[in-house]
Amino acid sequence: MAELKIEYLNPADLTPYENNTRKHNPDDIEGIKKSILDTGFNDPIGVWGKNNLIVEGHGRQIAALELGLEKVPVIRLDHMTEEQRKEYAIRHNRSAEMSSWDFTALEEELAGLEISGIDMSDLNFDMNQGELFDFMSDPLVETKESPDTFMVSLEFNVQYKEDMDKYLKENGKAELVEAVLEVVRNA
Repeated sequence: MAELKIEYLNPADLTPYENNTRKHNPDDIEGIKKSILDTGFNDPIGVWGKNNLIVEGHGRQIAALELGLEKVPVIRLDHMTEEQRKEYAIRHNRSAEMSSWDFTALEEELAGLEISGIDMSDLNFDMNQGELFDFMSDPLVETKESPDTFMVSLEFNVQYKEDMDKYLKENGKAELVEAVLEVVRNA
């Protein structure tokens, strides 16, 4: 196993990978910037090769540039082959998507932060996140189109309407169904 060492480079000297498979929207970058300002730059950017090609940390680099930071922590991943670099980048980005939230623990953590006076509203969590889905009295309804399917009626707080509309436009109904199934499988 390679021993990783942190060094500090100017974020402008890092080269974004042109075929990066993960995209960051402006809200995401704003969240990264706020995290850096509130708690520091605690997650080094992984770079590879003499051109400091970013393997993981594109969003952090964008945030650092927008904040005008002159140096950011990086780790060199030069021990990897090009194929390993590509595989690691995909695995690194995919790993967060594969995990799920423990809403009970999250609610406790957020409550503790709220008591401490730390504002976490920019993360789009509220104290009722664990109660996001309020099932109606008879949530399961068989569909007439196919005997192999059924519908689930979900009631959402109106505050999530814009988020839901945006999610459906960007990802489609199939992705939403998969997200709900992931929650159910991990319950």
